Amino acid sequence: MLEVQQLAVKYQGSCCLDSVSFQVAPGQFVGIMGPNGAGKSTMMKAMLGLVPTVSGRVSFCTCPLCQQLERVAYVPQRSQIDWDFPVTVGSVVMMALTRSLGWFRGPHREAKQRVHAALEQVGLWDWRHRRIGALSGGQQQRVFLARALAQNADIFLFDEPFTGVDQPTEEILLEVFRSLKQQGKILMVSSHDWGKSMSQLDRLMLLNQRLIADGYPDQVMTPENLQKTFVTARGAGSGVPRSAFFC
Repeated sequence: MLEVQQLAVKYQGSCCLDSVSFQVAPGQFVGIMGPNGAGKSTMMKAMLGLVPTVSGRVSFCTCPLCQQLERVAYVPQRSQIDWDFPVTVGSVVMMALTRSLGWFRGPHREAKQRVHAALEQVGLWDWRHRRIGALSGGQQQRVFLARALAQNADIFLFDEPFTGVDQPTEEILLEVFRSLKQQGKILMVSSHDWGKSMSQLDRLMLLNQRLIADGYPDQVMTPENLQKTFVTARGAGSGVPRSAFFC
């Protein structure tokens, strides 16, 4: 069980995340939806100890998650990655195994097999020698999906993976997510707009600095909850996503 208790983050005195608590069981596919600036990325980073928190506890199997990060695969937003870095597709995926291999040891047979299998699963094995910067946005997202798969983690966190990708990549992402769920993995995916893919979720969290609602998507997507999530206190809305029309 992944458990988050009273997680709070402040930046320069302003609240970014306000006392968020939830639990996720193995085999659950959880969607996180909210407008830009709602704290979706901040929450994932805070769970991993990548940003300082003012309060809260995050545990997995009753132990602090920060002490077992090898069990977590985290894929940040594409905008946070340096795509000009001179590295090949295969090397990016192999980096997921650095912790188990050690910095000064070459990849063993099992590691190569895991990289091969992961790239095959996302349809990029034939692109393994290409520079990451030469790929399209959708292909780049698939490379980091393969990197997460090669890690063979227990918890998968994906931050806005559907942003700027093509239809084939979106279908591959959803197929991989279904597979991870069937394997009993914990899967949390953020998006500002889920669309028809919301039907695949076990749970949906609406987040805007605090947790507005958490439950089955058709129960969560109410006009009242959407108003609280996507309309600011001043009354200026960020726009209700088209997902509302598919609930």
